Amino acid sequence: MAWTWRFEKSDGTEVQPAVQPEEFTTQGDAESWIGEYWKELREGGADQVVLSEDTTKIYGPMSLHAND
Repeated sequence: MAWTWRFEKSDGTEVQPAVQPEEFTTQGDAESWIGEYWKELREGGADQVVLSEDTTKIYGPMSLHAND
């Protein structure tokens, strides 16, 4: 199982992340990573993220903007 993030603009268009993520082996590891890097990702042009396990969407889009 691999947990991955998709990085998007607010309209759902995929963008390249400012910080390159690894492939995570647990949901907790993926969520810890996004908690650490969300500001850099937002500043790099991502507005929201989607978490997937292999090909299954788990949740999202989740905003990277604190006021959303």
